[in-house]
This record gives sequence, C-alpha cells and structure tokens, in this order.
Amino acid sequence: MATGYVLYNKHAGDKQNEEDVRMLEVVIDEPLKFIDITNVKNYRVFLGGLEPDDFIILAGGDGTLNHFANKTDGIEYHNEVLYFPNGTGNDFARELGHQKECNPFPITEYLKDLPCVIVNGKKYRFINGVGYGIDGYCCEAGDELKKIPGKKVNYTAIAIKGLLFHYKPTKATVTVDGKTHTYEKVWITPTMNGKFYGGGMMPTPNQDRRSKEKTLSVMVLHGSGKLKTLCVFPSIFKGEHIKHTEMIEILTGYEIRVEYDRPTPLQIDGETILGVTSYTALSPKKEMTMQSKAVMAAI
Repeated sequence: MATGYVLYNKHAGDKQNEEDVRMLEVVIDEPLKFIDITNVKNYRVFLGGLEPDDFIILAGGDGTLNHFANKTDGIEYHNEVLYFPNGTGNDFARELGHQKECNPFPITEYLKDLPCVIVNGKKYRFINGVGYGIDGYCCEAGDELKKIPGKKVNYTAIAIKGLLFHYKPTKATVTVDGKTHTYEKVWITPTMNGKFYGGGMMPTPNQDRRSKEKTLSVMVLHGSGKLKTLCVFPSIFKGEHIKHTEMIEILTGYEIRVEYDRPTPLQIDGETILGVTSYTALSPKKEMTMQSKAVMAAI
C-alpha cells in the first residue's frame, strides 16, 4: 500500500506545525508519515528510499516550495509530488486557482525546468519570482516582526510605511538579452516566472509559467515620487498598474540582469537576502544554452 510522506514546515504561515497539517489524515486515504522538512538532510537518499507508489505532500507556503526545489535541484523525481498550501502568501496556489488549505494537488510538472537567479555568486531556483527593492525591504521588515511572539505581519502596511518614510528609490540598470536600459528613482524591479508574488501582487499579469518559450518578465516601477507611487501601488494587486506607462515598464526575455546603485534587500519566493547590488535571472533555456557552450569550450 502506498504511503504519503508529508514534508511540513513548522515556520510556514502563522507558525504552522505538525498538529495543523494532521487534517490531511481526514482527506487522504493512504497512511501518512509527517516529517519536518528541515530535518531532511539528504534528499537524494530520502527520495531514493521511497517505494514506487509512495507520494510526497509538501505542506507550507511558497518558501517551502522554494526550499524543496533548491534542495532537490538536479535530482529526478520518480514519485508524485502534491502540494498542501498553508503558508502566508500562497501565491503559487493562487495562480493555479487553489485556496489556502485546499485538498492537496499535484505539482510535479511545475518543479521541473525552473528558472534560476544568481545572487552574490550563488545560484538559486525560484518558483514565483525575485523581488528587488521595496518588496525586498518588506520581506526584511517582515522577518524582524516574525521574531516577536504573536506578532501578525501585514506586508501591505509595511509597504505603505516604507513608501512614505523608510525606503529610498535607487538608480537602476536593467539588461534584458543584452539590451541595456537605465532608470531613475526605481522602487521595485521584480523578475517573474509566474504571475503572483507578495501575497497577491501581480507585477507582470501576462507572464505565464506554462509557456513553451519559458521566458521571464521584469517589471520596473520608476520615475515617480512617493505620493504618486503610493496611489498606483495598490493597483498592482489587480494588474492594473500597467496602464501607467509613464512609470511602469515590463520587459521580457531569457536573461535579465538588474543592477542598483546601492545595496538593497532582495527576496526569492519570500526568502530574504540582504545587501544586494545586482542579480541575474536565467530562464531554463538560457541556462541550458550557457551550459552547452561551457561544455563545448572545455572540449
């Protein structure tokens, strides 16, 4: 009989733990084993020890998906992977039309051929997007609030306070497939694989993670003052900000490099990296091309 291995993140959402995901025993007929995802030290050994009919349920938020995708990078999946969204933002589930704590749904196909981002010389896979600017600042501020017991994190409130008082825009250079663009007073430049990030924000409404081209999209919010930015910012949740072409530009390509003129927090699927001056995002096709060229050069 098949066994389901529930990899849960006790830090997802409002400090979810094993007791919270035990509800899965009501909706799943097969026996389940619950494992803290942070206790899996070797995924190649873990996955290799599963029986052919066993399956995995990832329980958590977008950060949990990111963790699993990076820890299993380069390992072929032989067992079905399902997802039980019970994190804070749940943007991946939102894009696919699923609600928080819905019945687990299959996601194996979405964990293959993921884009990557290179930050400070290190490569990371990402599920939804890479945020750079005030979105990274919001994640940094949110991380600090999470350290306070019982403190609720409201990212919208953090963003508003950041726009008005704390965050200062930068000068940015954005290079897409070799073509360089420069911008003044840049507030955010997220590069997206999917449509949503940040708990429902839709910076690139036409981005499609399922497209055959596997391109990425970067949105630049630039050239505006605090008040105008604050007025337009909420429209990102509906994707209506793209009407403001005087301050919004969306570029699409296979290789996207963003450089700021000062260090700024960056987030990858909600996971924060501090003091970043640049990042380079690569689509699966671009990464494969670069690897092929490196192999040929070494011959």
